Amino acid sequence: MTTVSAASAEALVVERPAHRDGNVLRWLGAYTASMVGDNIYYLALSWAAVRAGSPAQAGVVMAVSALPRALLMLGGGVIADRLGPRRVVIGSDVVRCAAVLAVAALLWTTSPGLWPLAALALVFGAVDAVFMPAVGALPARVTSRGQLARVQGMRGLAIRFASVVGAPLGGLGVALGGAAAAFGFAGLLIAVSVPLLVSVRMRDLPPDDTASAGDSTAWRDLVGGLRYIRHHRVLAPLMLAIALGDLGFVGPLNVGLALLADQRGWGASGMGWVLAGFSTGAGAASLLLTVRGRLPRAGSLAGCSIFAGSAAIGALAHVPNVLGAAAVAVLVGLLTGLSGALCGALLQTQSEPAYLGRVTAVAGLVSLGFAPLSMPLSAAAIGAWGTGPVFVASAVVCALGGVVALAAPALRRAELPH
Repeated sequence: MTTVSAASAEALVVERPAHRDGNVLRWLGAYTASMVGDNIYYLALSWAAVRAGSPAQAGVVMAVSALPRALLMLGGGVIADRLGPRRVVIGSDVVRCAAVLAVAALLWTTSPGLWPLAALALVFGAVDAVFMPAVGALPARVTSRGQLARVQGMRGLAIRFASVVGAPLGGLGVALGGAAAAFGFAGLLIAVSVPLLVSVRMRDLPPDDTASAGDSTAWRDLVGGLRYIRHHRVLAPLMLAIALGDLGFVGPLNVGLALLADQRGWGASGMGWVLAGFSTGAGAASLLLTVRGRLPRAGSLAGCSIFAGSAAIGALAHVPNVLGAAAVAVLVGLLTGLSGALCGALLQTQSEPAYLGRVTAVAGLVSLGFAPLSMPLSAAAIGAWGTGPVFVASAVVCALGGVVALAAPALRRAELPH
């Protein structure tokens, strides 16, 4: 009778495909519940802010969370690496759940005005600064290195699912019981993630990755993380490629698309079709990575996808009708979704696990802190020169990200693990 050692048995479990691994699926369920709760929260916050104040005041409330998130994101990466990502994610979800339910109870019993909503947005922004790097560092502790690309695809599908389902559920909550009911629903969904995360098994880091954690300060950890990224042959150009790609992408696909739909007379429904096309393409890219688990020549493919996606972004402003724009948006979503998933998978697989929180924090700061700055610039530029030239200029900036990825030899040759 053949016997299998404990180590061999553990290896077999670890190497199980991620979509068939109960441990990964519990993590995915927790992440999905939390993301759906987030989407409901944002809808409830915007609705409550509009009802409690003027449109300008509502805009301020919605923007309040961006400042602490941007200022604290790098420190959040240090906390995630020092305390462990699961502990940080669980603590973050507990705080967010308690804050949302407290505001729901307040709205249910009284009409407190904008101040509790602004305070809630500040709390969410501060907690997100810790939550996001920890979420990025979790997959390496949940599955094997060879399954990280597939997990990245599964995570992308969860994000798409949450964005599609969250808004209707939030609207249903508002219709049934106002903003208080929607906030309560969001808090309960975030709460669902906590027991699921508690049940997830964590893999240990290699001993040499954690050896210096006890005799280092938070500041040294932060500086060490930034130095690690700067000197890394793959991560340094990858961060620059992500920054340029997001700077060229965020403006046109947010403010620019709304202005384009208004100028062409497509209306809100036409804009909805274009956004649906984008979501379809991005979801297909995530599904591809989930099913395949690995795509060859990942670095080159990411660079080519960024470059080709930039051409599709530039073409979007020159399509004469909604149907054509939706078709181009599918292509934009497919290419940018593929490049985003591959860049995320490369961040996961190229980073030492002990640095993943800080690496994710820098990537998050680039995408969520710097890239949104292009939105007011895009709006002002479209007002001055029109949609066509601005979309083309944005496409050029995005294309530079592809050039960086293809020009860096180590990144161009980077592969995802088998």
